Amino acid sequence: MVDIILGVIREGLLFSIMALGVYITYKILDFPDLSVDSTFPLGAAVTAMLIVKDVNPYVTLLAALLAGAIAGTVTGIIHVVFKVRDLLSGIIVMTGLYAINLRIAGSANVAIFSKDNIFENKFMDKIIPQSLEKYSYIIVLTILVIIVKLVLDWYLKTKSGLLLRAVGDNDVLVTSVAKNKGIAKIVGLAIANAFAALAGSAYCQMNGFFEISSGTGTMVIGLASVIIGTKLLKNIKFVKATSAVIFGSIIYKACISIAINMGMEASDLKLITAVLFLLILIISNMFKNKPKIIKEEAK
Repeated sequence: MVDIILGVIREGLLFSIMALGVYITYKILDFPDLSVDSTFPLGAAVTAMLIVKDVNPYVTLLAALLAGAIAGTVTGIIHVVFKVRDLLSGIIVMTGLYAINLRIAGSANVAIFSKDNIFENKFMDKIIPQSLEKYSYIIVLTILVIIVKLVLDWYLKTKSGLLLRAVGDNDVLVTSVAKNKGIAKIVGLAIANAFAALAGSAYCQMNGFFEISSGTGTMVIGLASVIIGTKLLKNIKFVKATSAVIFGSIIYKACISIAINMGMEASDLKLITAVLFLLILIISNMFKNKPKIIKEEAK
């Protein structure tokens, strides 16, 4: 039971990094960015390629972050500059990145089991006592998640971050005050995909391999985490939206774990994800419509 709980927390923390990126596109920009499904494995591909060449594993996190930001920028440029619809922009980049990821990694599967990673290396052996070795993955992921969350919280309070939020709320207003909403969208997409690629890098190092299809369904996992977290914790005032997304990711992974332990096959994971996501959307819409119904009855 303890191992299952640790596994849920570990997976939840890892995917919460990607979910924070989806929070930017889905909640702030209202942009259905499907390129996340390929920027996640992009981060893993860059990481695997560099680690095989004995590059410091912590440096690979930065390289993955940069690669994801570039991919997100491309999505933004296709949408903003070339006037391609948001959904199609993401699909174009997602499709193109599949081939690019294969080129970067060199093959559809790359093993890095024998190499140092951010969780297991000489530096970690020195600072983490042997008694806490069992929790090393959670400790590292917690630190990484906290850093990402604090950076995002800080950014959203800056002038650029406030403009980004304004674009999502009312892009006409942003244009009317002589601000370029297109640049704000591009920046938002760059940050979101940078987070997705960072999560992919951590995922690759945690599992010890790169797999080309590892990003399939990533967007759905991110959306589910965002919706679960923001809906369940929206009435708790001291919990920020970014914190809610992190908890949402852990709760989502817990639901998946419960379903599997109830007898579902691991091969049914995509089906479980789809059904769970559908239920989340239905419940979300029910709560969204409830105030209107009450208001009409009051009349």
